[in-house]
Amino acid sequence: MKKTILIMAITTAGISFGQNKIQYPETKKGETIDTYFDTKVNDPYRWLEDDKSAETGAWVKAENEVTYGYLDKIPFREELKKRMEKLWNYEKIGAPFKEGKFTYYSKNNGLQNQSVIYRKGEKGKDEIFLDPNTFSKDGTTSLGGLNFSKDGSKAAYSISEGGSDWRKVIIIDAVSKKVLEDTIVDVKFSGVSWLGNEGFYYSSYDKPKGSELSAKTDQHKLYFHKLGTAQKDDKIIFGADQKRRYVGGYVTEDDRYLVISAANSTYGNELYIKDLSKPESPIITIVDNFNSDNQIIENVGSKLFIDTDLGAPNKRIVTVDVSNPKPENWKDFIKETENVLAPSTGSGYFFANYTKDAVSLVLQYDYDGKLVREIKLPAVGTAGGFGGKKEEKVLYYSFTNYTTPGTIFSFDPKSGKSEIYQKPVVDFKSEDYESKQVFYTSKDGTKIPMIITYKKGLKLNGKNPTILYGYGGFNISLTPGFSIANAVWMENGGVYAVANLRGGGEYGKKWHDAGTKLKKQNVFDDFIAAAEYLIAQKYTSSDFLAIRGGSNGGLLVGATMTQRPDLMKVALPAVGVMDMLRYNAFTAGAGWAFDYGTAQDSKEMFEYLKGYSPVQNVKKGVQYPATMVTTGDHDDRVVPAHSFKFAAELQEKQTGDNPVLIRIDVKAGHGAGKSVAATIQENVDIQAFTLYNMGFTALPKK
Repeated sequence: MKKTILIMAITTAGISFGQNKIQYPETKKGETIDTYFDTKVNDPYRWLEDDKSAETGAWVKAENEVTYGYLDKIPFREELKKRMEKLWNYEKIGAPFKEGKFTYYSKNNGLQNQSVIYRKGEKGKDEIFLDPNTFSKDGTTSLGGLNFSKDGSKAAYSISEGGSDWRKVIIIDAVSKKVLEDTIVDVKFSGVSWLGNEGFYYSSYDKPKGSELSAKTDQHKLYFHKLGTAQKDDKIIFGADQKRRYVGGYVTEDDRYLVISAANSTYGNELYIKDLSKPESPIITIVDNFNSDNQIIENVGSKLFIDTDLGAPNKRIVTVDVSNPKPENWKDFIKETENVLAPSTGSGYFFANYTKDAVSLVLQYDYDGKLVREIKLPAVGTAGGFGGKKEEKVLYYSFTNYTTPGTIFSFDPKSGKSEIYQKPVVDFKSEDYESKQVFYTSKDGTKIPMIITYKKGLKLNGKNPTILYGYGGFNISLTPGFSIANAVWMENGGVYAVANLRGGGEYGKKWHDAGTKLKKQNVFDDFIAAAEYLIAQKYTSSDFLAIRGGSNGGLLVGATMTQRPDLMKVALPAVGVMDMLRYNAFTAGAGWAFDYGTAQDSKEMFEYLKGYSPVQNVKKGVQYPATMVTTGDHDDRVVPAHSFKFAAELQEKQTGDNPVLIRIDVKAGHGAGKSVAATIQENVDIQAFTLYNMGFTALPKK
């Protein structure tokens, strides 16, 4: 690709739109031109990619002033916030886990910005172990992870500042809670895996030149940190000579093996293993290509148990001896089924958690591969957990669906008996609401599942405010889960619909592949068909329909609203991948190429991406739906420039009265670790904006 940057020009996007009279900030318009396969592509808002510039900072401030000025005038916004806060304000407790002499658990009293880690000692007294609310005054520093040494005497916890993917790791004495040594810095896309009590493995990139929030990072390395030594002396275990974008390492529960996974994209990984009982042992290759997903989930001595989709699109578990671990020697332990497998281990058992039509089915197996039982779940929904150490006598799992707040159950793996461990007390009458799963037909005849949730007695008159949510990518499955924000939406008469689009993982690798690269349009067609179904069945109409999605789902919303602007009243793209020609130029974006392809791959791929890329497909003279783009200025996963450029294009070219706003959270990232206060305010603003643009001047009567 040849790039030419011409002289910057100034234009004004401050246009008054009808009765709304929104004066948008002045946006500088440049004359940057890129050339792809002899095709010239204008990129007038390239300057907004510079997150370090004063000009970009001033633009962000000006846009937020317009956005919040608009939101402040919505008459029921404060009423909505009070209800959201009241409903959110309930105690949330996480499943307990034992490390050393202590039992740990997380708890949030209700409106605490970050959940607190407590522990219970041998005498049963509870005390605070870590309180992330003390990490920063404004609640923007969050706990990223917590891992203990083999005997539980030491711990390493990671923190994220301002929502960044870059982490710091702090090492403490777990008993006294005193810091043991200097903080490990510049850690990214990494867990911490201890080797006994002597140190731990972690992964990171070299610090990039330029902005750490947007500069490309594409060579991941696995390190070992030995306690008592400086970080500069940490040994590189993997990745120095073999360039890989994503490298991870973890130690088996018996401390015998180091397992290494290496990948260049978000699908497909090489798999390696090293015998830690022999210090000079080599790293042995198990899988030497990126054509399948593979993970060692357990070992009994030298016998490995591998979760894989090699030769099994819906996944299976295989066994092999470490002495000869190549795929040709693998033997089925739990065979592939028609449902998608996500296994875990605990208490000396395997738990096969299957996704069946986007809901959970859980089977328990012993180490001989014999089926012990199907675990009876409380209802139709999502179960997660069933993991733990081999010696644990009791395991825990969570259960939730769109009307049931997340409840934790204790589980006796010997008897199969489940008991409620912690059931939240929420001011929401779940029994007054219902979910219905439907299967609608997409453009090419494919049947797509969708779960629609609403208050019982809903009138199918086409006038119900409806949010249609989707994702459709990266093998990620959307399964039922309770949300306070959605509960408030439904209390106010709203319908919440989730479509399980191609590109996701609901039906395994084939379903995922059907929404990638030159088949990505299938995802948008599936979403459009979902909207058309809701309208045809009179759940809603175009005047009362909003579409919402985040990250890859933000791309989904951006592509759908530019292809079918007539279909919805409101569009809510969050932290979206909006410039499909340049996404791979930032941070770890190049790793998304398995799903998207890149503009550099071929002329065909370039033209396909340009054909749906939201930034390049905003057209003058079109009335787009009322739009509120949301992002964070510290998002280093999907850099905010995607959202900035899309909003600038819409503000310049929008025709008619529908507002185009961009709401930019300051000191916030892609979403993880966001404070409760910020999360509540964001959801309030999204719902207020949505209802207001559907014509509501007061909250609908309950």
